[in-house]
Amino acid sequence: MSISVHTNSSAMVALQNLNATNRDLEATQQRVSTGLKVQGAKDNASVFAVAQNMRGDTAALGVVQASLDRAQSIADVAIAAGETISDLFIQLREKATASMDPSIDAAARSAYAADFNAIAQQVKNIIDDAEFDGANLLNNSLTGGIEFIADADATDTLTLTSEDFSFSGSIISLTSTATLGSVSSSQAALSAINSSLTNINSALARLGASAKQMENHSLFVTKLQDTLTEGVGNLVDADLAKESATLQALQVKQQLGVQALSIANQAPQTLLSLFQ
Repeated sequence: MSISVHTNSSAMVALQNLNATNRDLEATQQRVSTGLKVQGAKDNASVFAVAQNMRGDTAALGVVQASLDRAQSIADVAIAAGETISDLFIQLREKATASMDPSIDAAARSAYAADFNAIAQQVKNIIDDAEFDGANLLNNSLTGGIEFIADADATDTLTLTSEDFSFSGSIISLTSTATLGSVSSSQAALSAINSSLTNINSALARLGASAKQMENHSLFVTKLQDTLTEGVGNLVDADLAKESATLQALQVKQQLGVQALSIANQAPQTLLSLFQ
């Protein structure tokens, strides 16, 4: 290799190697500072695209989770109201049975009737108040139930069933005008209460099954989110232990590159000794 003051090939090679080391060092420092080995499309286009799609699915599943959380809250309110109504119908049955006693006087019968009417009114109030976020599963305002999104594409849905707890309906056959004014009217009320209580408990079982379906799907969505998050991490997260070792090696290589460039830059100085 000839020695020239115009072209220093050794210095050019040393500079190229130093620049390459600096680029590697910068990339490693970015991985260490961000914790990511794939930060953008330039790092790895295909992996970045896959990771972004998975991030999109995770974000969409967050919306699904919020929808299912709302569903569970609506169902919990309806079930709590239904259980309270079931307890109140047991009390109505007690009052109706007591009023069928032919030996009681008019004052006692009137007291039973007043208690009966108060409990019946409480049942109506609970049915009307069993609402969460504008949704009531018991007052027949949602005849077909209510649907909630179940997947990230919003193509699948889950239906939370509704039950008609209205008086004189298919579940509560007791009429709103039922009274305990006489033995015969008490007997009619008791018969309606017994059938209503059976229907109420069956409706509660259906509500519970529907709510359990929502809960199970919510757990699945949570696990799916965790799996997708872990999958994204496997694709783009940097191995910081490995990057730490690489960083130290590149720092040493950089220092050696600077020394090599310095030596190469001094090579033309040897020409001066030839002309002394």
